Amino acid sequence: MSSKFLRIGLLLLLVAGIALAVIYRDRFDVAALELWIQDAGIWAPLLFMAVYAVAAVLFLPGSVLTLAGGALFGPVLGTFYNLTGATVGAALAFLIARYLASDWVADKTGGRLKQLIKGVEGEGWRFVAFTRLVPLFPFNLLNYALGLTRIRFSHYLLATYICMLPGAIAYTYLGYAGREAIGGGEGVIQKALLALGLLALVAFLPRLIGKLRRGPMVDIPELKQRLDAGEDVLVLDVRTPEDFVGEQGHIGEAINIPVEELGARLTELSDYQERPVVTVCRTDRKSAAAAQILAKNGFADVHVARMGMTAWNEQGYEIEH
Repeated sequence: MSSKFLRIGLLLLLVAGIALAVIYRDRFDVAALELWIQDAGIWAPLLFMAVYAVAAVLFLPGSVLTLAGGALFGPVLGTFYNLTGATVGAALAFLIARYLASDWVADKTGGRLKQLIKGVEGEGWRFVAFTRLVPLFPFNLLNYALGLTRIRFSHYLLATYICMLPGAIAYTYLGYAGREAIGGGEGVIQKALLALGLLALVAFLPRLIGKLRRGPMVDIPELKQRLDAGEDVLVLDVRTPEDFVGEQGHIGEAINIPVEELGARLTELSDYQERPVVTVCRTDRKSAAAAQILAKNGFADVHVARMGMTAWNEQGYEIEH
């Protein structure tokens, strides 16, 4: 019972701290923080990383601190301090959520939410790595959310530290380049162009990773053979409901989610986060777009049916309407 009251007390304290931080976040004066850290002398790096970690726990904007780290410590040490502070904060939020609420969540969740959590747990460190490289969710919120799963803490920590590195380098260098521009340092234009190039590279990561996670196209005879063999393959028809039952018909095993609705209905497919998914449309234009959406959202084995239902009908295979 005392443990339960301790958890409730800590939870209330955390909620109050986050609420105050959110309410007064407009007063979060980065310039004053920089002066305070500069006055800390040899303790400045440790103080900065501690502030960054606390900010991550209390939902304060980490991007502002990352820019400040680059301005204060330069591109190399700034990246190290930013990355370390952010990872420590992420670890604290993860452990807080696991200690305070993971058992309760495990007891209370069911249905789609439970399936989603199991899908995340099944992918483990790969899900963490993907979300750090491709920030689909707010960083601070994701730290707490992952603490509610059974992902191993060591895997979470390593994937977080390593896979946040590209973004940390880009934003730290941007802060450094900004400080150099204000101070009139040498090579300002080159530094600014390098900073923009790094940001462009980070922005391109979602598309690159989506392509890497999307497997090669599947020819229709191969798909038919796999289905006849009883393989556990999800056939996802991404046409409109009218086309699904229209002239071309559909594959008997297929489920229908239009590509326009796919992003909002991903939880319906959570059981296939790590299992094979083949997207199908009339040809392969919409199915390629759907495969890209799935790959960007962590689905690990996604393929496109080449020429879709057009090829299926040309082969004379059985359809349903």
